[in-house]
Amino acid sequence: MPVPRITKEELRQQLDTDAASVAVVDARLKYPYEHSTVRLPGAIRFAPGATGLPGVAPERELVVYDSDPEEITARSAAILLMKLGYRVRVLEGGISAWVGANLPIETKDAPKPAGAKA
Repeated sequence: MPVPRITKEELRQQLDTDAASVAVVDARLKYPYEHSTVRLPGAIRFAPGATGLPGVAPERELVVYDSDPEEITARSAAILLMKLGYRVRVLEGGISAWVGANLPIETKDAPKPAGAKA
């Protein structure tokens, strides 16, 4: 099933002009997600094995990203979400392309190394 894509510039413009029309979805695998300290602004977590996005109306467009420049995980998540009735596009180049272009990010906690003091 083909999955439409969106560039980082197109997503930035959409977020700047009508952020309420789009939900950004973080579909990174467990390790890349948990060990990262950044995410796209307002991103909703869609963990591997999830079966939907509770609280997200089907009429909202979704933009899914992952940490793989080939967007493999994001495409798989997008296909599942499309089958659930969502309109979905995948962010070209994933979070790496977004961060590499110095676009806005949010910080998040990452696990502390074993033995580290809190």
